[in-house]
Amino acid sequence: MSDTVVVGLDVGGTSTRAAALGLDGARLGAGRAGGGNPTSHGAERAAAELLAALRAALADVDPNRVRAGVIGLAGAGRLLADPQGRAAFDRAWADAGLRCPYTVHGDALVAYASGTATPDGTVLIAGTGAIAAQVRELRLDRTADGHGWLLGDAGSGFWLGREAVRRLLADLDRAEAPGELGRRVLAELTGTSEVAARPRTTVDAVVQAVTRRPPVELARFAPLVVAAARAGEPTGAALIAEAAALLAESVSRIRPAGAADPVVLGGGLLTGATPLAAAVRAELARRWPAAPLHGAGDGAAAAAWLAARDLPEVTDPTALHARLVPPPA
Repeated sequence: MSDTVVVGLDVGGTSTRAAALGLDGARLGAGRAGGGNPTSHGAERAAAELLAALRAALADVDPNRVRAGVIGLAGAGRLLADPQGRAAFDRAWADAGLRCPYTVHGDALVAYASGTATPDGTVLIAGTGAIAAQVRELRLDRTADGHGWLLGDAGSGFWLGREAVRRLLADLDRAEAPGELGRRVLAELTGTSEVAARPRTTVDAVVQAVTRRPPVELARFAPLVVAAARAGEPTGAALIAEAAALLAESVSRIRPAGAADPVVLGGGLLTGATPLAAAVRAELARRWPAAPLHGAGDGAAAAAWLAARDLPEVTDPTALHARLVPPPA
């Protein structure tokens, strides 16, 4: 058992992280590379980043010791349905010297497994986008939202950024002076926090500044909202409260009332001591008071655990999770 190695990868739009772990919990190698989401970057570039992360993680590990692997990936279904994309990932796996099989899982499942070993529960992720998913026997069962910035992602970083701009525009339409958050957004967009003598001139400048860039870039204002809420600024605090209610509502679409299985919170807006994380925890505790709440942790280690749990020598997956997946910081 001590000679067996498993590999896990947590593949995102901005980074790819790999971990090589022994079943005794030894962390034998780690690797990091650029974004490896094939939907965002194309299959060939994504596979190249996957290979770079794998090679770094296996620098001091004999690839023949690796018995299984899992790749956690946003849009896993699209990769599996694309023969060319899957072939590119197969080549990267083989070029890393690996001969064992690997499995591709959605990033929501990996985020869930990074927070708990319980087979059934719910995961809620809020970063640039937002999605909730119900997990059954460590398989994604049902999902809510995750519909993208145009149709959904309610409560996400994109939503926060867009709403901050919309609140600014509403203030300008009413010829009211923007609050502190509005002034900061205005300065980011136009280079000045001053409103023109004719407010419509400033409205037009804001709209033009937004429409010149890809819509999803509105998510860059989410940190301004978070900082404003932390400082007690009214608009920022109101947006955080609304986002928390929207995220909890997404969970309610798939999670039964009174459920007592765990909820894992993941994504940059829900991990750590953020105002949105605190508001979401309070909202979830109100709706599901018996449910344990966990933060998502090391996705690459969680992917390695998912790979290891079906090996014949693993008789206690829960104990193995405690060895392989460190608790969130």
